[in-house]
Amino acid sequence: MKKIILSLTALFLLTTSAFADPVRVGYLQSDIHQLPFWVALEKGFFEKEGVPVTIAGVFKAGPELMSGFSAGVLDMGYVGAAPTITAVANKAADVVMLAQVNTEGSALVVGKDSPVKSIGDLAGKTVAIPGFSTVQDALFRKAVTAQGLSLDRQKTIVLKPPEMISALRSGQVDAFIAWEPFPAKAVSMDAGKYLLYSRDIWKDHPCCVLVAGREYLKKNEDQARKIVRAHMQAVAYIKKNPRESMAVAVKYTGMDEKTIQLAMDNVKYTHILSVAGIKEYTDFLRNLKYIKNEDPSFADRIMLPDFAGKSAK
Repeated sequence: MKKIILSLTALFLLTTSAFADPVRVGYLQSDIHQLPFWVALEKGFFEKEGVPVTIAGVFKAGPELMSGFSAGVLDMGYVGAAPTITAVANKAADVVMLAQVNTEGSALVVGKDSPVKSIGDLAGKTVAIPGFSTVQDALFRKAVTAQGLSLDRQKTIVLKPPEMISALRSGQVDAFIAWEPFPAKAVSMDAGKYLLYSRDIWKDHPCCVLVAGREYLKKNEDQARKIVRAHMQAVAYIKKNPRESMAVAVKYTGMDEKTIQLAMDNVKYTHILSVAGIKEYTDFLRNLKYIKNEDPSFADRIMLPDFAGKSAK
């Protein structure tokens, strides 16, 4: 009788999982920071946790992904910390950070034959960023101001990362800052060279985070914990199996192994939220006037640093 009850319980759980509404997840296009999500899909970690997932959107930049939450088409997403902070502070979206995805992983690139050797040499030059209030925008501004230079000395334009390499080659821009693997692709194509890695600007800076809509989380906390557990398994897998993970990145980005290897050398994957880093981002974005929220407790309210640890089995 006990075996029958256990079998029926297992069948009920499987059936419930099979007919549950899938979690609608969004991520950034060809962004190698999103590798834990791709690995979790490819290695069956979501299925292992019994949670169905659907890709509800592939976005070209963080602010666009945040609009997916405000439009009600996303439950969870892999996105940069900076656009998350900006969107919540400016009431454009109501989400909360549940886990870190990566630290570092962006770079500032100049043309292969460029005479530019330092951030100061970009005075009077045109620099492409993937969007205002993105991680890369914040990093570039941090790099400039850290040298005591004026932000007015450079012209910044918005281009999506897939467009940046051709713009660099044509001379439309003198430099670009983007998430990997686009800097690595510029280098491997012999179109550009690294000027600064993001770790040179801010060592161990938080980058992408795993977020959930606040209303979704209230109603589906158990489901969200399963997603976070799958994410944690994927991060651990990447660290233990870099070659196999590289193959997954090649599949999802469409880039060659040489480029992906170069890119992955510039990224650190982790599930542990960088609380101090998120607070530093918040202060910096506030100083840039990107956010107007002056509440000193704001940064604490947009992240749940213990969520991942408490989700672990």
